[in-house]
Amino acid sequence: MIEWRDHGVILSARPFGEDGLLVKAITREHGLHAGLARWSSRKRRDGFVLQTGVEADLVWRARIADQLGSWTIEPVRDHSSFWLEDRRRLAAISSAAAVIEAALPERETQPGVAAATEALLAAIALEAWPALYVRWEIGVLAELGFALDLEKCAATGETTNLAYVSPRTGRAVSSDAGAPYKERMLALPNFLIGGSSITDQEVAAGLKLTAHFLARDVLGSLNRDIPLARRRLQDLFSESDIENS
Repeated sequence: MIEWRDHGVILSARPFGEDGLLVKAITREHGLHAGLARWSSRKRRDGFVLQTGVEADLVWRARIADQLGSWTIEPVRDHSSFWLEDRRRLAAISSAAAVIEAALPERETQPGVAAATEALLAAIALEAWPALYVRWEIGVLAELGFALDLEKCAATGETTNLAYVSPRTGRAVSSDAGAPYKERMLALPNFLIGGSSITDQEVAAGLKLTAHFLARDVLGSLNRDIPLARRRLQDLFSESDIENS
């Protein structure tokens, strides 16, 4: 019998068979991991529901390592239930979970992603959470080997007046150097280069930026599309641009 204990965040809990749930979680020491839990454990007497965004202490057991295994789950906090009336925050939690499931290899330790995800869920209460979400996706890209270089202009080396990101290289480009090619460039949100303004337009630009590299560099090689939950989050911040146009 194989057994380990860890702490993590539930990404999804889907019906499996007649009385089970297939639960996937991002864990601190065991990465993205799946296992079975009983339907009876979905709703506990203490009020917790096994759903996306639940942070929990976990025990995984299996007869051999290659088996799906089973979970014993002790919820610690439910980040989703707190934001049921806030569709953007709720969408961000669902989006983060979907990105992890789509982008990370299973059973491969990813301590940086696990720690950043727990930090993101704790920071969802902050006013600046949309910018932190975009930074979280940039961090996931970096952990997977696709770091963006937003520190200086790829063409001139200058560190000021940065306005674009090259969709080919993932490097920042200054306003002057990128002007002749601006139609082909990705916008660089001000909050990623030290600015304090976090508008819907800039958040939408940040989500478009990270979506490009997630789709091309990570999901493309896996023959996967940007998850629906991730597209929904981007749509929620793009709506205001449409309404104001």
